[in-house]
Amino acid sequence: MRTIGIRVSPSEVTFSIYDTNENAIINIEEIAIPNALSMPEKLKYVRCNILDILREYDVEKAGVRLSEPSARSINIDRVQIEGVIQEAFASSALNNYYYGAISTIAAKNNIERGRIKPLVRGQENYEIIENWHELTEKEREAVLTATGAMNA
Repeated sequence: MRTIGIRVSPSEVTFSIYDTNENAIINIEEIAIPNALSMPEKLKYVRCNILDILREYDVEKAGVRLSEPSARSINIDRVQIEGVIQEAFASSALNNYYYGAISTIAAKNNIERGRIKPLVRGQENYEIIENWHELTEKEREAVLTATGAMNA
């Protein structure tokens, strides 16, 4: 089975495709969101790309890492993009999906919540993924979201 984990920022969407049978990352990539587009066009662009990726990799389960509800400042663009990704999941042929902040990702991975931030920062090694320290923080969050999708 293949899963996808997504981490959003206002200017790009980082995704990771994980193969549960091989215990391996198939792909980690970023979708750059063109600045020249209006917000509705950006949302359409992201939605279309996500649906294409789900089909291309034959993804069965998915997860999206959401902004922390306790964040000091909420980025509206990021929240809108996270919302359209959730809508794309609901409109797709996925078997199941989840969405949530760090605590949800920790629970889906059966990892203590306090261990997630050191994993994302690269201070700890994530045993099931090779070359963990070579990934960026956004990529690590996408991978943790993808591995958590196994339990969605």
